[in-house]
Amino acid sequence: MPEITIDQLATALTTGAAVVDVREPREYADGHVPGAVNIPMGRLTGRLGELDRSAPVYVVCATGNRSSAMTDLLIGAGFDAYNVTGGTVAWTRSGRPTQK
Repeated sequence: MPEITIDQLATALTTGAAVVDVREPREYADGHVPGAVNIPMGRLTGRLGELDRSAPVYVVCATGNRSSAMTDLLIGAGFDAYNVTGGTVAWTRSGRPTQK
């Protein structure tokens, strides 16, 4: 499965990358990668139509476990998807800002 680091994600965000946060809404509300859209993993399959198939999709969760499974799901559905290793925890620990 394709993976990227938080440094690579930060670079991708400068060009308007699509980021999907697959955590639950309460987790997302506590702080998320700026610009990330919240689509909880249990709802992702039903919301695939909201995602652009012609652009890469970066998938994030708390640490990378849930996003790994959802990246596989997206790839299986024909998306160019990447798991963000370390997730939001690594993003926050690196000192990068989060949105609430």
